[in-house]
Amino acid sequence: MACTPESGWEKGQVENQVGNIREWLFTPLPHCANFAELNTWLARRCQELAGRPHPEQTSRSSADCFAEEQPLLMPIKAVFDGYVESMRRVTSLCLICIDRNRYSVPAQWANRVVSVRVTADHIRMVAEGQIIAEHVRQFGRDQLVCDPWHYLPVLEKKPGALRHGAPFVSWDLPVAIKVVRDRILKQDKGDRAFVDLLLMARDLGATGLDALEVACDLTLQTGVISAAIVLNEMRRLTEIAQPKTLADTATSTPVLTLEPVADCSRYDSLRSVHHVH
Repeated sequence: MACTPESGWEKGQVENQVGNIREWLFTPLPHCANFAELNTWLARRCQELAGRPHPEQTSRSSADCFAEEQPLLMPIKAVFDGYVESMRRVTSLCLICIDRNRYSVPAQWANRVVSVRVTADHIRMVAEGQIIAEHVRQFGRDQLVCDPWHYLPVLEKKPGALRHGAPFVSWDLPVAIKVVRDRILKQDKGDRAFVDLLLMARDLGATGLDALEVACDLTLQTGVISAAIVLNEMRRLTEIAQPKTLADTATSTPVLTLEPVADCSRYDSLRSVHHVH
C-alpha cells in the first residue's frame, strides 16, 4: 500500500491497514506444502476480501472501487526483483553455505568471491554481472544441493570421480543414458570415455542432454555399446545441414562462342568406307 507523495501523516494509517489485512489473511494460519500452493490460496483469499463492502462507500465492494480507481494510478514501469544480497566466498569444493545448506557453484569459481541473491524461493549466484548458478531454495538444514554440470571441469582432470563423487552418484539422468553409462564404465578407460560424452553434451548447450539421450537410445538399439558410437550419433543428430545455394541459371549456363555447324557429309564418308570393306 502506498502513501500520497509528501504526506507523511498518512504513514500510520497505511501501517494499520497493512496490519489489518495481514490479520484477515492469516487468521487462521494456513498450512501449505510450498510457495506455489500458498500463493494460490492467497489469491483466492484476496478475492474474497475484495468482495467485502468498501469502508466508506458501503454500497459498493472494495473490488468495484478499485476497478474505478485503477486507471488513474501511476503504472509501475520497473520490475521489482526482491532479494537479499551478500558477498560469499566459494569453497574449494565449489560450494556456498547459505542458511545451514550448501549449494554448488561452477568449478571455475572455486575459492573466489561471488554475490549471492536470496529470494523467497531461489538462490542465485552472480559474478561479473552474470548469473553463474541458480538453485531452488531449501528450508531444511544440512542439505547438499549440487548441479553435476558445475563439476565437469573437475571430471576432465579426475574422471574417476564419476563413480563415487557426491554430485554424480545421485544424478537423475534419463534411463537410456544411465544404461549406456553403466555399460561404458565397465569397459577399459570407460570413465574418460563417458566424460567425453558429457563434455560434448555441455558444449551443445540447452539441447545437449536431449541429444545425448537420443544418441544413447539409438546406440542401445544397435546392440553394440561404445562411446565412439554414441559420439558419432550425437554428431549426426546435431550436425547443421548446410543449405545448397542455387546460382542464377542465366549466369551459370555456359555459352558457346563458336557454335558447331551440322555437316551430314561426314556420314557419307563412313558409308563409303563400309562399302570398301
